[in-house]
Amino acid sequence: MAEHAADPTWGVLAEFASPTALYRACEQLRDAGFTRWDAHSPFPVHGLDRAMGLRPSRLPWVVFGGGMLGAAGGLGLQWWTSTIAYPQVIAGKPHFSWPAFVPVTFELGVLAAALACVLGMLHFNRLPRLHHPIFRSTRFEGVSDDRFFISIEAADPRFDPSATPGWLTQLGATQVELLAE
Repeated sequence: MAEHAADPTWGVLAEFASPTALYRACEQLRDAGFTRWDAHSPFPVHGLDRAMGLRPSRLPWVVFGGGMLGAAGGLGLQWWTSTIAYPQVIAGKPHFSWPAFVPVTFELGVLAAALACVLGMLHFNRLPRLHHPIFRSTRFEGVSDDRFFISIEAADPRFDPSATPGWLTQLGATQVELLAE
């Protein structure tokens, strides 16, 4: 398909009547090889991520890494202060008495994991985004109540502004509209 760099079209928005119709259309889009598209629903639809062909999220690895870095940083800071910067022998205990460092290490691990979770979620979801072209559609306002949508970006290599809307209608879309940039 040709690239549409000069085309002011952002993509296409298709409305579906039910979660089942949305699910089936997602399977068809996945099988057709579309890559830059999303499904929008007022509630979670069981199995929709599989129907869309989504890979497992990388966010758990980001959270794990953040938690481990936080815990290592907390333990390292306590080790440095008690053995290098301010070594003091108190009640005959060794300088590096790790059982005393467990609460701070744990809490800094949890804090860093929570921060990594929030920042990773914002990054993976490409947020904050103050406005999205999909919000120009008045029909899309119903997505928080009882409507189901699929949006396909014009940046998708398989997107064709003349053929894609008709193909979505064949998949069961009740309304299809092209969205401007």
